[in-house]
Amino acid sequence: MKAIRIIAAALVAALALSCGPKTNVKVDAELPTQGQVDSVSYLIGINVGSFIKNFADDLDDINMAEFKKGMNDFMNAEGSQYDPEFVEQFDINPNMMNQIFNEYMMKKQNYKAAVNAAKSKEFLAKNAKRADVDTTASGLQYTIIAAGADEKIAPNDTVWVNYKGTLIDGTVFDENDSTKFVANRVIRGWTEGLGLLGEGGKATLYIPSDLAYGARGNQAIEPNSALIFDVEVLKVGKFTPKSEK
Repeated sequence: MKAIRIIAAALVAALALSCGPKTNVKVDAELPTQGQVDSVSYLIGINVGSFIKNFADDLDDINMAEFKKGMNDFMNAEGSQYDPEFVEQFDINPNMMNQIFNEYMMKKQNYKAAVNAAKSKEFLAKNAKRADVDTTASGLQYTIIAAGADEKIAPNDTVWVNYKGTLIDGTVFDENDSTKFVANRVIRGWTEGLGLLGEGGKATLYIPSDLAYGARGNQAIEPNSALIFDVEVLKVGKFTPKSEK
């Protein structure tokens, strides 16, 4: 992971700061000023902080005492980091960081996915009982506010829509006006939901995770998250097959 290499570089720089060359020998060269030392120290702190912030949701249980101990152990370690014996000074071999970190992240992600799956299942089960909600064979739930034109949207049609996407806790993760796309080039729940509408149609789609981003999720969506979209179809461009010559 790039972030792991960044933090490792920051710690190496911190060690260099603490062990910088100091001698009474007179030379025609100057060490960095205290201001420069302070600036570099601050930026190293930002570098380490960025690593933690990038994984904020997964490092919420970080043990700060162990974090400080690891940093101090590295700062106080003797010898060259390129020597095989160097790693013997630590409680855990630093070369195992990628393996241990990845195992940690995998467990955190698996737990998060399991929690989201349970919450989504519970939400959809309750939502399906509402009088204004219908459910398709795939599990897509929807409420038609306005059906729109009689001719429904086909998968290859181009649509212009206003939409708002929320998580089941009400968090808005995406919102856009007059967005254009082909109906079958979005998540499956969208494609199926659009097929229920014609031009001018409005609906709320309750999309199970397997019709959305599934167990992988994406940058804005956690794994196994059910999604809610308020959709308004502004315009439909009907797909016209190219005539064969």
